[in-house]
Amino acid sequence: MSDSGVPEPGRPAPSGLWRSADFRRLWTGQTASQLGEHASVVVLPLFAVLTLHASAGQLGVLRAVGQAPILLLSLFVGAWVDRWRTRTTMVLTDAGRALALGAAAVAALLGWFGLPALLALAFVVGALSVFFDVAYQASLVRLVARDQLVRGNSALEGSRSAAQIGGPALGGALVSLLSAPVAVASSGLFFALSFLSIRRIRRTESVPERSERPPRVWRRIHEGLRFVARDTVLRSVCLASAAFQFSFAALMTVYLLFLPRELHLSGTAVGLVLGAAGPGALLGSLLAARLPNRFGYGTVLVSAAALGDGAFLCVPALHGSSALTVAALLAVGFVFGTGGQLVNVMVMAVRQAVTPDAMQGRVAATITFVGMGLTPLGSLLGGLLAQEWGLRASLLVTAAGMLLSPVVMALSPLARMGRALP
Repeated sequence: MSDSGVPEPGRPAPSGLWRSADFRRLWTGQTASQLGEHASVVVLPLFAVLTLHASAGQLGVLRAVGQAPILLLSLFVGAWVDRWRTRTTMVLTDAGRALALGAAAVAALLGWFGLPALLALAFVVGALSVFFDVAYQASLVRLVARDQLVRGNSALEGSRSAAQIGGPALGGALVSLLSAPVAVASSGLFFALSFLSIRRIRRTESVPERSERPPRVWRRIHEGLRFVARDTVLRSVCLASAAFQFSFAALMTVYLLFLPRELHLSGTAVGLVLGAAGPGALLGSLLAARLPNRFGYGTVLVSAAALGDGAFLCVPALHGSSALTVAALLAVGFVFGTGGQLVNVMVMAVRQAVTPDAMQGRVAATITFVGMGLTPLGSLLGGLLAQEWGLRASLLVTAAGMLLSPVVMALSPLARMGRALP
């Protein structure tokens, strides 16, 4: 261990997780990056709905384009990240997203920010986000000891889940209170902050030696797919994640239309409602470090998923924009955030515990590909249902679809896990 508190190459972080300056820099950068990513995910659709008056179908296309890189790039990114320095990958993707959003803000000021520009921006930000997300997951395993994975993931996934919902709250407020160019540029500032933090990580990261004829990308992708397919726990994680992400993508497309058009909420109120899961995510992060040791991973996983996902079934019964309606939406978001965070932290720890270090990037990318690869189709389905069936009926159907995830968990080896990681 060096005097600066930075782990020597090949050595784990010190026993106190937060004593590692490099872990704090990773956490700060990852938090800022996730906040910028999830703020932009809502800034762009809300700008399309409130300023460009996009239809339900157009909103579905916009969200699908932003999510398409998950399907198109995840497997390749996993193979590449396993052979690159994760710090370099994260720094470059942060810089790219900051520049892309800054350029979009300038284009908006010049009056060139129409739907085609939004589509292009959504795809670029989505593609770079795939690189960052795979890299930071692989980076943690190289930075901390295995007995610190749950605590490390609790910190990282806590900030990610909080940003996943808190970012939309910020994005909604920016679109409502400021001009669209400022809202877009503000999202880019978070990526700039992440860039500044992560580039200060001092740990020397080893990179696998490159042979004269390194394995082809397709071979490395196949290795990741085969490893996940043969492991019953990882296979169950993939199926449960796919069921949830497909339904959630459809639900969010409808939800982003339902709040302003059916309940007549303002942009600020929409942001507040979308951000309600932030405090729930923080609670879920705290509970994730305690409940599995008491009740077992399987019991907590299935229960948290069922409670969190089932909360949205209450939303279609709401009417109007009264204080009672807003309070009910806040409660739904809080319950969803708590349950979702519990699932996120525990699934991440399980995945990392059963995966060899040399496979972390490919396994993370494979699960991302299988779990989230259907989200573009989910977004398109949500837009189609909203157009054909109406917002209220579509919201009920997509909310019910989210319950497929806990059903898959309950029928899988995940439900039989005890108090210790595999």
